[in-house]
Amino acid sequence: MTIVDILKQNARKYADETALVEINPEFEPSSRITWREYALVQPEAGQPFRREITWGDFYDKANRFANLLLSRGVKRGDKIAILLMNSIEWLPVYFGILISGAIVVPLNYRYTSEEIKYCIDKADCSMLVFGPEFIGRIEEICEQLHNITDMFYVGEQCPTFADSFDSTIKNCSNAAPEIPLAEEDDAAIYFSSGTTGFPKAILHTHQSLIHSARVEQAHHSQTHEDVFLCIPPLYHTGAKMHWFGSFLVGGKAVLLKGICPKWILQAVSDEKCTIVWLLVPWAQDILDSIERGDVKLEDYKLSQWRLMHIGAQPVPPSLIKRWLKYFPGQQYDTNYGLSESIGPGCVHLGVENIHKVGAIGKAGYGWETKIIDDKGNPVVKGEVGELCVKGPGVMKCYYKDKASTDEIKHGDWLLTGDMAMEDQDGFIFLVDRKKDVIISGGENLYPVQIEDYLRKNDAIKDVAVIGLPDERLGEIAAAVIEVKEGFSLTEEQVNEFCKELPRYKRPRKIIFADVPRNPTGKIEKPKLRKMYCGDSLVAQQIEK
Repeated sequence: MTIVDILKQNARKYADETALVEINPEFEPSSRITWREYALVQPEAGQPFRREITWGDFYDKANRFANLLLSRGVKRGDKIAILLMNSIEWLPVYFGILISGAIVVPLNYRYTSEEIKYCIDKADCSMLVFGPEFIGRIEEICEQLHNITDMFYVGEQCPTFADSFDSTIKNCSNAAPEIPLAEEDDAAIYFSSGTTGFPKAILHTHQSLIHSARVEQAHHSQTHEDVFLCIPPLYHTGAKMHWFGSFLVGGKAVLLKGICPKWILQAVSDEKCTIVWLLVPWAQDILDSIERGDVKLEDYKLSQWRLMHIGAQPVPPSLIKRWLKYFPGQQYDTNYGLSESIGPGCVHLGVENIHKVGAIGKAGYGWETKIIDDKGNPVVKGEVGELCVKGPGVMKCYYKDKASTDEIKHGDWLLTGDMAMEDQDGFIFLVDRKKDVIISGGENLYPVQIEDYLRKNDAIKDVAVIGLPDERLGEIAAAVIEVKEGFSLTEEQVNEFCKELPRYKRPRKIIFADVPRNPTGKIEKPKLRKMYCGDSLVAQQIEK
């Protein structure tokens, strides 16, 4: 079975049921009716506020696009890039590419023109699907994309150098093309987030995709009646692979184009969402809005919201304790993964292990884990080492990069680059990224531990700890602190707060500034290092 077979199954069993809903809160109606009610009365002209498609529509569009690609000469194994913001077209385009036998290449919507060109060239893409937000960026590099034979534009007012997606697929058959697919076939190239250097092209097979769906459903017990709220960008493995759990059972998904706390709660309320995956900053913003009185929980219907889970980064235990104070009836889970392991799920906490908040959990469904020292030997429980994972979702390779592949794939094991320790109960705790470890006066400092401590301060919204060069100690820990709205904080107050930390772990420099995060919620530490200590330390960190 491949991921495409699940779409066929859903279209057969649930043809007239809603598969996807897209909500654009920017165009919210002024009248206080539910978003579902508004969809029935919204004007035909202008930007729609709420759109939806059935499973039958989904499969129909995917097949039409697959047949369009085949009519343009696409062959098995060709690579086709997607550069779209989250929209109701995104997933039918993704599956249309897979149905045609081609390899899908989702691109980060924050990429500059140069980065777009780099990734298209790196993945050997021959076609591109893009949206209106990217016209200017594509125009800049259009003549340099020598291997691109066709471009398809999703939106109104199609530029002259592309073909309209909607117009062209209308003339294509909706019959499924007879392209045999197997689990061992190459399916997708995802690019790494680039927080530790330039993005790498990660090649996954159909086996990886189908395993991610099985993992997610095994962990969170999605049923056909569950409704999944998807907020993160679909180009990233995290959002899509969490949705795959609902996809496996034909559940409805809601694509919310906005991350304002009010919009999130309104979407959960109006669309009757039962499962929401959040990033740490978004959960933080919701809690802050509740505590400031900007949102009142009694204004929303949230009783059906059964599961909130978080991934993509270490989760401060203090955040979850606050969350459960306001949402005491919810289940909570932490999910760990990386794009090289097809996103979240190779380690997870489990909803039954709330007493272990702070840990990332144990090996996920179908996965194995071990923690090793620098020589590759397993460490004893309680000692820090590098986390390794093994399972059906490990990448095939870094595309066209054998040297980098050999660095992190040792047989069937994938070296994650994350430092971790396992307690006596078998639960794994993240300590830090291997490349983020600060060596100060011969002591290893793990920034995540310091960050978790600082987040206990009620005035701190976000924090990132980085290493700065020091002549005597080699490096010192610097804390970049983002203060909550309505609060004030001084360097002296931070130093006083840190007195409970061992002296060697206390940050020696305090910087008050915004903490930059990428679209998947990860702190952009290379950017901070470059801002505060220049390129020299960046080079040192990369060499670690």
